Amino acid sequence: MKEFSDGEPLRRDIQLFTALLGEVLREHSRKRVLVVVERLRDGFMALRDADDPELRAKLMKRIDGLDPQTLSEVVRAFNIYFGLVNTAEEIHGHLRRMDLISTGGPLWLGSFDQTVRELKADGVSPEKFQSLLEQLVYLPVFTAHPTEAKRRTILETFRRIFLVAQDLHRRRLNDEELEEKLQAILTQIQILWKTDEVRVHKPQVTDEVRQGLHFFRESLFDAVPEVYRNLERAVRRIYGPESRLRIPSFVRFGSWIGGDRDGNPSVKPETTELAVLMHHELVLEAYIERVAALRQMLSHTDTLCRPSPAFLDSLDADEDYWVDTMGESLRRYTNEPYRRKLAIVRHRLDANLARARARMAGDPADLPDGYGDARDFLADLYLIRDSLISHGDASAAAGELQDLIWLAETFGFHLVHLDVRQESTRHTAAVAELFARQAGAPYYRAFTEEQKCVVLGEAIAHPHPFVIDKATLTPETRETLEVFEVMARMRAEIGADVFGAYVISMTHSASHVMEVMLLARLAGLAGCHRGGWFCDIHIAPLFETIEDLERIDEVMAALFDDATYQSLLKASGNQQEVMLGYSDSCKDGGILASGWKLYEAQKKVIALADDHGVACRLFHGRGGTVGRGGGPTYEAILAQPVDTVHGQIKLTEQGEVLSYRYANPETARYELAMGISGLIKASRCLIEEPAEERNDYLGIMDELARLGEEAYRDLVCDTEGFLDYFYEVTPVDAIARLNIGSRPSHRKGSDRSLDSIRAIPWVFGWAQARHTIPAWYGVGLALERWRNNDVERLAKLQRMYQEWPFFRALLSNTQMSLFKAEMQIAREYVRLARDQERALAIYERIQAEHQRTLTQVLNVAGLHSLMEDTPDLQLSLVRRNFYLDPLNYIQLAVIERYRDEPVEEEREQWLDPLLRSINAIAAGMRNTG
Repeated sequence: MKEFSDGEPLRRDIQLFTALLGEVLREHSRKRVLVVVERLRDGFMALRDADDPELRAKLMKRIDGLDPQTLSEVVRAFNIYFGLVNTAEEIHGHLRRMDLISTGGPLWLGSFDQTVRELKADGVSPEKFQSLLEQLVYLPVFTAHPTEAKRRTILETFRRIFLVAQDLHRRRLNDEELEEKLQAILTQIQILWKTDEVRVHKPQVTDEVRQGLHFFRESLFDAVPEVYRNLERAVRRIYGPESRLRIPSFVRFGSWIGGDRDGNPSVKPETTELAVLMHHELVLEAYIERVAALRQMLSHTDTLCRPSPAFLDSLDADEDYWVDTMGESLRRYTNEPYRRKLAIVRHRLDANLARARARMAGDPADLPDGYGDARDFLADLYLIRDSLISHGDASAAAGELQDLIWLAETFGFHLVHLDVRQESTRHTAAVAELFARQAGAPYYRAFTEEQKCVVLGEAIAHPHPFVIDKATLTPETRETLEVFEVMARMRAEIGADVFGAYVISMTHSASHVMEVMLLARLAGLAGCHRGGWFCDIHIAPLFETIEDLERIDEVMAALFDDATYQSLLKASGNQQEVMLGYSDSCKDGGILASGWKLYEAQKKVIALADDHGVACRLFHGRGGTVGRGGGPTYEAILAQPVDTVHGQIKLTEQGEVLSYRYANPETARYELAMGISGLIKASRCLIEEPAEERNDYLGIMDELARLGEEAYRDLVCDTEGFLDYFYEVTPVDAIARLNIGSRPSHRKGSDRSLDSIRAIPWVFGWAQARHTIPAWYGVGLALERWRNNDVERLAKLQRMYQEWPFFRALLSNTQMSLFKAEMQIAREYVRLARDQERALAIYERIQAEHQRTLTQVLNVAGLHSLMEDTPDLQLSLVRRNFYLDPLNYIQLAVIERYRDEPVEEEREQWLDPLLRSINAIAAGMRNTG
């Protein structure tokens, strides 16, 4: 099997981009900037080769001598370099894939070609493969966590560089054309230099919604149909056209942007409503553009072909709409039936768009009716497709029309399924207040858990559970109720698919789910009427702490056994979504305990759902970093427990991951295909008996997780002054001031406890200071103690690494995190601590565990150096380190000046280079939080 490899073309492009950036700096920056950049880069590269205290002191003296404005420009230069390197790597990743495809041989691991060949070679019949395809749902969910630093305008500029640079390799250019292309790239780099990458103001939630929409407009509307088409090609090539395998549309997208209100006071009911309308507007615009192009293309004349009877009947039925509503002449397109039909389709979509824009503007104008919902739109597209096929024009039906059909099946009129999230205590407070306002009602908070579930079930089933005067309610309860009212209203206006799940963070008990169901009942989203039970809301409890993951079966069993909940679940389709939180569980107990508790939780909840005859979809709350569940999607899906991925997977795509995976359609196609391939392979349990898990491996992981959690908690929870160390030696105080997200960094502003700080700044801060503790701490101690210098035990761990995808993915991600940690640089950050003696003792424990983990992981993986078995990624990270090192030292110097300057006006001048250094280091490490 061919694998990707780095080569001379990529190095040449990086050198070209670096040289062009140097030209821009020479002509358009302050006089000293280019010299400083080159000397810092070269100096710290030399320190990588051999430590030299005298050179280090000289470099630090140079940094200390720079004024704030020059420092900001130096940091900006490094930041642009990282963006250019990322772009070059994306271009060459795409070009290498295209070269492999052009050879006609086997493709890379995780490609559709390799995946379908594997199925065919294993004897999977076309019928079984079709059955598997019909059960697939691949659902990435875009979130707006405060880790994405790139402004939309920056993304657009890098896209232009991508396209021009790609032409340097894909087209034969004469000298004049080559010069024009190089000038075009130089121009875009110059624009980057003169565009501020740091936002002037903290983004509003609507800004974050627009940022999310960028990826659909600029990339995914092109990428998604091509993904389906590539899978179709692979199936036809390997199974043969005679197999008649059909590719259903199974990709869907979700979003939390505008719906996630947990800890974000900026997300109001009206924010959620506006987000839904913005989604609706964008997808209608995309359809209108493509329908207009199809109308130009499908110029068939009815004297030369005969449309199907069903299509002609639909045209007859549309005649009144054509004449009366559209005001068109009967003679227009009289012999061009598809153009006439598409003109009608366009007019209806225009009407839907006008209505959406009027709603956004708060104008209840009387507007003509468009489509009732996306199903009606699709029905017209299916009619055109089937009619074209009926008179021998299947090839015309299989082109842009089929792309539009795939888009409409994927995105509907809603674009994304917007999840709504709120913390459980908000619902409990609202329900307690509603009970308290009823005459003679008992005190809800005094009930036991069992009593709560009983009274909640009775209230949900009651035709009029409460008498509510909203004016008398507290603002918090009134707002909580209004969220559900918005959900009901938007479902009625746009369609049933507008919302995905209602996610309850910090779910500790079954009553937390029943409370949400009661609030939904009050908005008419669930309940019981003469026709029986109905339920138009899907509730996803989120289990995110170690303790909650351990109790997941207890909570879910109480729900599945509740008669009221059973009835509502059946009424909503009998599918339960359960969300697993990677971030807080890792912050809570460390990477080993988190990974293993999540693994066990999945097995428990799937087995429980199977016993109750309920379909269960797991929702993985993964972050961009390993410390928050990140890592390659393909490997992550294959690492899930056997027989738990039943054709469907839902996972968050957070922060910087969005721009790295979805900014360019070429990369988006690859990322989506890799995730889908992982889903197909992990779902083979649907069509064949799954392999048994090895109990000996499970037992070893039990012990490793226990040892790892002990080591992590001993450091984080039981070490005096550890949280002081975190707040003092990382720039987390400045992260809170960085205008990259609307969500606060702490649940409670003045509370600096481990419970209060969110997992995102927790991981972000450790990464900036090059510790990356959440992603590896405790792994070395656990492996060392379990091995106990026993050669046979080492051999056992090595077999686990080779044979068990879960364990291999865990240690592979650990390697990447160890590689990104730099203990010598981390040591420099210790000087920021107030209590030097205590901070040094903490650092020495961290450094010792880093070395221990490095040794143990390499022994188990059978490697001589970190990431030896992933040379492309290894080289990519090495390439960045030469520029990250000076950035970290710049950040250190600026933090000291910012914190030590007693005069407010003087202190603020250092904030700009500090914030820029955070952005740049995040870009260089390619993950933040």
